Amino acid sequence: MQALFIGQTYIDVTFITDHMPTGDEKHVASAYAVSFGGNAVTAAFCCAKLGIVPDLIATVANDWLGRMFQDMSAKYGISIHPRKVNSSSLSFIMPKDGKRAIVRCRDDQHIHPFPMLNLKGCRALHVDGHQPDAAIHYAKLCREAGILTSLDGGGLRTNTHELLEFIDVAIVAERLCEQMDLTPEKMLDYLKSRGCRVGGVTMGEKGLLWYDETGAVHTLPALPIPRDRVLDTNGAGDVFHGAYVYSYLSNPGKSWHDHFEFARAASTYKIQRLGNEAGLPTVADIEVVRQEFEVPA
Repeated sequence: MQALFIGQTYIDVTFITDHMPTGDEKHVASAYAVSFGGNAVTAAFCCAKLGIVPDLIATVANDWLGRMFQDMSAKYGISIHPRKVNSSSLSFIMPKDGKRAIVRCRDDQHIHPFPMLNLKGCRALHVDGHQPDAAIHYAKLCREAGILTSLDGGGLRTNTHELLEFIDVAIVAERLCEQMDLTPEKMLDYLKSRGCRVGGVTMGEKGLLWYDETGAVHTLPALPIPRDRVLDTNGAGDVFHGAYVYSYLSNPGKSWHDHFEFARAASTYKIQRLGNEAGLPTVADIEVVRQEFEVPA
């Protein structure tokens, strides 16, 4: 095991349409994609596509969507440690004008306790706050073992405040700021107060506001991609997380600024493609994005 990711599994159905039917109407979408979904799940697939295949504790149901997800995982060589639920979770995603509307159908009633794994060789843990009992259990173990712990703070979970005490790198979304009634700047102060070594807030087209190990605050602007090339922003944050975890694992001596620049290019690749799987970049893809959009220092 090189890395462990923990999250809630979705199957994402993403479609492009210029009209949403109501009543007895019917309408044909212009494009669609079916893929794996979920915050830490998508991040795990991104890390695997880049070249470091993690283990994944994920919810799995014994239904045809669950079997589809296991087939997807096998394609990428990801070892799934399933946590059984009765039915698979689905997301219906409608991207439009750089935003995305989402309808979710979720089963997070776990039938069994989370699996107990041997962490020998593990160098990073990434969690999204789903499966809160598993997230805090492994965050504590990894903190004690000196293994890097990373959090995708996409939203407020039942034990977010407690969990942050054991997180080294916490990158949260603006949504969490709204839920906690904090500005992005105040969120950085909060993350510092919880002991997070590196923290940040992703703000979409406004980029990343973050602080490093010294507490110094930085801004990382979004890459200047033309608006007409933005197709599907859903999953961009998940790809960002998976890419910086990969960058840390492959180049641990580099700075977090370097890791986040790499991840920024990865998420820029994602937003130009429909669906999570199509939006997973290779290292070569990321280099192409950087050559096209990044301004030399």
